[in-house]
Amino acid sequence: MSVGQKVRSVEEHARAVAALLTATPVIRLPLVECIGLALAEPITAAVPLPPFDNSGMDGYAVRSADIAHAGDEQPVTLPVTEDIPAGRTDSPVLQPGTAHRIMTGAPIPLGADAVVPVELTDGGRHRVQIYASRSPGDSVRPAGGDVAAGEEVLPAGTVLGSAQVGVAAAVGYAELPVHRPVRVLVLSTGSELVMPGTPLQHGQIYESNGTMLAAAVREAGGQAQLMHFVPDDVAALEAALAPRLAGIDLLVTSGGVSAGAYEVVKSAMTGQGVDFGKVAMNPGAPQGVGRYRGVPVAAMPGNPVSASVSFEVFVRPPLRAAMGLPATRPRVMARLTEALESPGDKRQFRRGAFDPGAGTVTPVGGPGSHLLAALARSNCLIDIPEKTTSLQAGEHVEIMRVGSM
Repeated sequence: MSVGQKVRSVEEHARAVAALLTATPVIRLPLVECIGLALAEPITAAVPLPPFDNSGMDGYAVRSADIAHAGDEQPVTLPVTEDIPAGRTDSPVLQPGTAHRIMTGAPIPLGADAVVPVELTDGGRHRVQIYASRSPGDSVRPAGGDVAAGEEVLPAGTVLGSAQVGVAAAVGYAELPVHRPVRVLVLSTGSELVMPGTPLQHGQIYESNGTMLAAAVREAGGQAQLMHFVPDDVAALEAALAPRLAGIDLLVTSGGVSAGAYEVVKSAMTGQGVDFGKVAMNPGAPQGVGRYRGVPVAAMPGNPVSASVSFEVFVRPPLRAAMGLPATRPRVMARLTEALESPGDKRQFRRGAFDPGAGTVTPVGGPGSHLLAALARSNCLIDIPEKTTSLQAGEHVEIMRVGSM
């Protein structure tokens, strides 16, 4: 996609970026480190769940035949011969005509076939009065009632959350096989950039793109390293990058890719495996894609909205696909609340506020690629096709949900 070539479509450039990334290796991680990652292999239960018959209530383990005629007017009185707390490991036998006081989750003693909740008794410790009969199996959680030994608990591809790692722990797993997160180096260039919190001189701006893109990588499930405050100097850029590329799966850059005099990323990487050109989209037309010193590169414009939209459209889907995660954002049709204009020769992505209850979308801010505050107030991108020059209020448009939902 060098200068002079035809302008690429959004779909063509998306395919070029997607071709850079392949599935990440499978690694094993402790359960608490697996949250948000994709399970690489199916998980089967090594033990049943529960692993033994246990009590579903605090109460008394009994033989149901011994209390068949118990009632409010004629309670049955039984001696309490054992206490069985949760965690007791021996197996006492319940003799006929006796009861064992038992706690929730404790193993059912041999000979017992029911549990009487403490609320249906007088709560006695040495002798208990029981005011209701029970049927076999009442308040008993049978072994394997949730999961049988050998049963598949989680299929491959499951995105792991707290419930999923919880069940994995319950069937005996201390770690799980997952797709390793994509390792991304985020580079934001520009001699005008300074760290937030320091005084600004005339002509300087606070660096935000790197922070925004590193956060976007992490939100997508990847691991981000942030590299910024690299001046607009090719030699300085090359020297700064050289020691940072080892072990990186993807280099994402913002800035320095257009047609100006100080396009440092473009100057450094042209002829080094990265092609630069234009994509028929707004915002975000100037783009670069390829490999620099063997490392996949997605080079994006420096205007913040352009960088954010470029990440959503081109980088986020293949980054997540490489980790076995669902790659695409939800897309729905929504009704415009006001009219929009769009350049007919480009596919436009406008910021919008989607109201799911009403099924409407309201444009937020104008089309300018510098309007970062409007981006922060948005929860979707309005996807306007090429050749569409205007849309009227009430028309339906396709939107892509973004951010937290």
